[in-house]
Amino acid sequence: MDILALAWCGLIAFAVIMYVLLGGFDLGIGILSVFIRDGHERDLMVASILPVWDGNQTWLVLGGAALYGAFPLAFSTILPIMYIPIFIMVIALLFRGIAFEFRLKAIKTKFLWEICFFLGSITAAITQGFVLGTFVRGFDLTKGVHYQWFNYFSILCGMGLIFGYVLLGANYLIIKTEGKLQKKCYNISSKVQYFILFAFIAVSICSPFLDPSIKARWFDPANMPFLAILPLLTLILFVMHWRALKKHQEHLPFWCVIGMFLMCYIGFIISSYPYIVPREITYQAAASDSSALIFMLVGALIMLPILLYYTYHAYRVFRGKVTEVVKY
Repeated sequence: MDILALAWCGLIAFAVIMYVLLGGFDLGIGILSVFIRDGHERDLMVASILPVWDGNQTWLVLGGAALYGAFPLAFSTILPIMYIPIFIMVIALLFRGIAFEFRLKAIKTKFLWEICFFLGSITAAITQGFVLGTFVRGFDLTKGVHYQWFNYFSILCGMGLIFGYVLLGANYLIIKTEGKLQKKCYNISSKVQYFILFAFIAVSICSPFLDPSIKARWFDPANMPFLAILPLLTLILFVMHWRALKKHQEHLPFWCVIGMFLMCYIGFIISSYPYIVPREITYQAAASDSSALIFMLVGALIMLPILLYYTYHAYRVFRGKVTEVVKY
C-alpha cells in the first residue's frame, strides 16, 4: 500500500513539474507579449508556441485527475480551502485559450484579444503562485476555508512565479527566434534573471520559518551537508545562466532555468514530505484503496509513455526557428 501510494505521489509530482516547465514558458510568453510593441514580433511570439501550447495543459489535467483518483481525501480537503485561487486559475486559462484563438483571426479587435491573452496569462501565473505558497506554508484545518491562501508568502511565491515564467518564456524565444526579437529577449532575460534570483533567496530564507518542522528538517546538522547541495547547485546554475547570456548562447539559458526550477521543486518536496496536505494529512492516510491504486496505475503506465512520446514528437517536429507568422 505504501509503495503504491508513494508511486502515485511520484506520478503527480512528475505531472506538476512537467506542467510548470512546459506550461510555464508559454504563460511567460503571454505575459511578455504585451511589452513587445511591434505587431509582427508579437505574432512571431505566438507562432512559436502555437503547435504546443494546448498540449502543455494536458499535464495540469493529468495531475488534478490523479490527485482526485489516488488521494480523494487530500482532494476533498484541499479544494474547499483553495477553491478561489483554483477557480480563478481555471477561468484565466480558459479565458487565455479563447483569446489565443480569437487573436489569430481578429483584425479590428486584435489588440483587445492581445490584452486578454496577457491578462489570462498573468492571472494564471499569480494564482498558481498562491497555490504553491499555501502548500509550502502548510494548511490549518482548524481554521476552515478562511483565505489561508492569501498571505505574504503566497504573494511572494506568486510574484516569483511570474518572473520565473517570464524568464522561461524569454529564453524559449531566444531558441525559437532571431534578429531584433531575439536581441530583445536576451535583454529581457538578462534583467529578469536578477529578479528571479531575489525571489529564490527570499523564498529560501522565509520557508524554514513558516513551520517548526520545516526549520528542524533543514537545520538538522545531519541533513545540512546533503541539503546544502540544492542552494549550491542553484547558484551554480544561475552563474551558468548569466555567462550563457553574456556569450549569447541560445540553448543553455533555457536549460539552466529549468535546472533552477527543479532545485526549488526538490526543496519543496523535501519540506513537505510525507504530507500530501502539508502538516495535516500524510500521503499514506489520504491514499485510495490498494485495488483502486493498482487499477489506475495500469492505465497510467499505458497512457504516460504515449503522452511523453506525443510531447517529444510535437517539439521535435516543430523544432527550429520561427521566421514566419503561422496561422490556422
